[in-house]
Amino acid sequence: MALLKIARMGHPVLLAPAAPVEDPTAPEIRRLVADMAETMADASGLGLAAPQVHVPLRLFVWRTGAGGVSALINPTLEFVGEETELGWEGCLSIPGLRGAVRRATRLRFHGFDIDGNPVDGEAAGLVARVMQHEADHLDGLLYPMRMEDFTLFGFNEELARAATKEG
Repeated sequence: MALLKIARMGHPVLLAPAAPVEDPTAPEIRRLVADMAETMADASGLGLAAPQVHVPLRLFVWRTGAGGVSALINPTLEFVGEETELGWEGCLSIPGLRGAVRRATRLRFHGFDIDGNPVDGEAAGLVARVMQHEADHLDGLLYPMRMEDFTLFGFNEELARAATKEG
C-alpha cells in the first residue's frame, strides 16, 4: 500500500463532480480503496473521498465503529426524517480549520462494495455526518460551502483557546 497525496482546497479536482466508477471490482479500485484507507489512518481522518487524493471517481472510505474501514462506491444518500444537527467539521483538504455545519442526523445509503455487491444501510450520528461530508466531495462541495454562520469557523488552535476560556 502507498500513502496518497491529499488535494488541498482550491485544487480543481475538489470543485468538480466526480465520475461514476464503471467497474467496482477492478483491481485498481481495490488498490485505490486500500491506499485511501491507509492515507486516512495516517492523517487521523474519519473519512476520505477519492477526489481528495486526486482521483475524480465516486467513492469514499470511512472509519467504522469497530475500528475498521468501509468503502462505498457510487454512493447515493437519502435523508431519513427532518431532524438536523449543527456539528463541528474539519477536512484533510482544508488543514487547520474547523466549522459548524448543519447535517441530517439519519440517512439511508446505497452503493457497491469492492466486490461489486450492492450495499444498503442506515447511518446516524457521526457516521451519517461523515458520509454526508464525503459525499459532498463527490459533488465538488467543501464543508465551508454548507456553513450558515461564519462566526463558527476558524483555526483549530483559536477555537480550542476560545473553548477553554468559555469552560
